[in-house]
Amino acid sequence: MEQPRIVVVGISEAGSEAAEWDRDTWPELEKLARLHPEAGVHFQDTAIYNRAKDSDSATGKYLAEKLKIEPWYKDVVPNFRQLTKEELGPEFANGNAFTSVCINTAIYLPWLVSQCLQNGVIFKRANLKHISEGSTIHHSGRKADLVLNCTGLSALKLGGVEDKNMMPIRGQTVLVRNEANVMCSSSGTDDGEEEVCYLMQRAVGERRRHHLRSLLQMLTCDTGGGTLLGGSYQRGNWDSQLDPSLATRIMKRAVGLCPALTGGRGIEHLDIIRHGVGLRPYRHGGTRIEKEKMGDVWTVHNYGHGGFGYQSSYGCSKRAVKLVEDVLAPRPRL
Repeated sequence: MEQPRIVVVGISEAGSEAAEWDRDTWPELEKLARLHPEAGVHFQDTAIYNRAKDSDSATGKYLAEKLKIEPWYKDVVPNFRQLTKEELGPEFANGNAFTSVCINTAIYLPWLVSQCLQNGVIFKRANLKHISEGSTIHHSGRKADLVLNCTGLSALKLGGVEDKNMMPIRGQTVLVRNEANVMCSSSGTDDGEEEVCYLMQRAVGERRRHHLRSLLQMLTCDTGGGTLLGGSYQRGNWDSQLDPSLATRIMKRAVGLCPALTGGRGIEHLDIIRHGVGLRPYRHGGTRIEKEKMGDVWTVHNYGHGGFGYQSSYGCSKRAVKLVEDVLAPRPRL
C-alpha cells in the first residue's frame, strides 16, 4: 500500500525555540487526526515544490527551512521523502513529500470550545482598554490571580501592552468545492514577492459528516470538505476587503500547480464557495511567551504567532502553562 504524502505550510528554523514548539505540537495534532475525527483534523497527502529562482526572494527566505532537501522536521513527521524528477516537473529544482495534518478551523475551533466547556471553563465577553482590566472580569466577581494575554494582533493597541513589534500580514484565500486529495505549496510565484501558492483540502467531507451531525447543526458557516486556495503574505496591510484581481491570480496559480483540481481544465471549472481575507498576527522578533508583573497581578503573554499559530499551538501552550505554574507556585515564607 502506497504511503500518504503530506506537508506543513510554513516552518520554524532549525534549533530555534519555535522549532521546539512545533515539535511538541505534532504529537497532539497527530493524535487528534487519528483518534478524534470530530475535531476536524485529518491526515493529508502533501508535496512542497521548490523553484531555484526563489532562493533570494522574500517568500523563498520566509519558507527557507521547509524548502531544504533535509529540513529539521524530516524525523518528526511520518513518511518523509524527496520528490523524484518525474514528480517535480521542469519548473522545480527539488521538493519534499511527507505526512502531515490539515485543520478545518470551522470545525476545530468550536470543538476546542466544547472541550473547554466540558472542563469547566466559563466564557465571558468584554471590551478592555487596558490589560489590567482583565483581572477584574473573573466570573466569581473576585479579582483574578493571573491574566493570560492571548490577544493576537490586538496586542498592538491594548493598553499596558502596546507592542509595537506587532503588525498584520494580510492573507487572501478562495474556498472551492473541488477536491484533489492533496495539500501542496510552492516556494514562490511570478506575481510578486507578497503572493504565495498553496492548496489545503479541508477535513470533514461526506465520509466523516456522520461523526459531526449534532455539531454541524450548531454552525452557521460552511464546514465540510472543499479545498482552500491561497494566497498572499502582505506585510503591514490592514485591508479586510476582497481583491478580485488577486483572487483570480490565486485560482490560476492553484490550478497550474495542481491540474487535478479541475481535471486539467481552467479556473472557470472551480466551484467557489466563498472568498476569505484574514490578518495574521505577526510579531517582529517572534512569538512572545513570557511572564510580567503588572501592578499586583501577574500576566503571562502568549501572542504574535504570525501564520503558524495552529502548528505551534500545543508547544506554545505547554510553555505558557509552565510560566503559569511558576507564578502560582506556593512561595516559602521568610
